[in-house]
Order: sequence, then structure tokens, then C-alpha cells
Amino acid sequence: MQNADPSSSATPIADLRRDYRRSELLEAQAPKDPLVLFDQWFAQAQQAQVPEPNAMTLATVNAQGHPSARIVLLKGREQDGFSFFTNYLSHKGQELAANPHCALVFLWDELERQVRIEGVATQLPAAQSDAYFLSRPLGSRIGAWASPQSQPLSSRAEIEQRYADMAERLGDAPSRPEHWGGYNVRPTMIEFWQGRSSRLHDRLRYERSGEGWQRQRLAP
Repeated sequence: MQNADPSSSATPIADLRRDYRRSELLEAQAPKDPLVLFDQWFAQAQQAQVPEPNAMTLATVNAQGHPSARIVLLKGREQDGFSFFTNYLSHKGQELAANPHCALVFLWDELERQVRIEGVATQLPAAQSDAYFLSRPLGSRIGAWASPQSQPLSSRAEIEQRYADMAERLGDAPSRPEHWGGYNVRPTMIEFWQGRSSRLHDRLRYERSGEGWQRQRLAP
């Protein structure tokens, strides 16, 4: 007897859908400062126990204008932006060096919400990167030294050997490597998306205007 193909009982991709009914986003509920609203939504995502609420898509472009995207973790909400940490020599680091304009997307599916952010990334001060690096688990600190991030490897054994060599060399108090640190993305646009029934979603877009923000509702 042949095993059934598990894909044969799967719902066709075109038929995957659900109606969003959890909440709404009206202008009366939205503060003038989008960063205040972001902090409110982020806190609600944590309260709802959304898995990894700080996971965000980071989209960058290279010098030729070709885009790429990956998931990274938000590690700070600066007064004027959003911070994350990475290897400056990585693929994303090289793209940000060539073009600091980037985009972030948060998806909190359990709340039927997403937040889109466009802005400009700048490296955080070395002291701030040092402080965060020292707060990381020892294994992660050694890994930052061991991994030539985004570079080709001959095998899994190669990176494991690099890690073992670095662990022996660095001991239990490695400092931050110069090629590793943080970025702050200062937003120029933030859009809040709340799922609504019949695909009539609520979308409020904030665009920076001088020292303030202009808010506008967008059609779904």
C-alpha cells in the first residue's frame, strides 16, 4: 500500500483566506506621534504572548538597487528610532554601507496587525554596541567572532571548528569585535495596518514633516 501524498489533502494556496475581525484602528485612537502608537502596539503584542514580537523583516538594497530582505530582531526602541545588531561585514551590513535607506516590517498575526517602517540606518555609538554585546550570552559573543557572516563555508564542520578555536582563544570574557555592532533606523514613514472584515483594512500612514508628523488614511 502506497503512502498518501500529504500535499493531496492540503488546501489550495489560492483558497487560503480568513476574515479579520479582532480590532479596528480609527483616527480617534491614534496619537499624533507614531512612535507612541508603536510602543502601545508592541506592548499589546507582548501581552498577547505573540512569539518573538520583536522579530522584524529588514529590507535593504545594494549599490545597483537590487533588494534583499531577512528577519532580524529589534533590540532597542531609541528615542528616534529602532535598533538592531549585526556583523557590519555581512551582506546586510555591506548594503547599508552602500545605501543606508531601508525598510522594516513587523507582523503580529495573532492581533491581525502589521507595521511598515521606512527610514535611514546609521551605526550606533561604539559604547552602546559594547554595552549590548556584553549583555549577550557567552556563546553568542564567541559566535560573533567565529562567524564570517554571509561568507561561503565548505561545511558545517568548518564553522564548528572556527567556534571551538575562538572559544579556546577568547576564554569567558570576549570583547566586541570591531566588525560587529548596532544600527539605529530613524523612520521617515511609519504605516499601521489593522486587519478588518471583507478586506476593508485600516491603514494609517505617518510621514515625517520637519520635527513632527503628518497622518493620512490609506485605502486598503
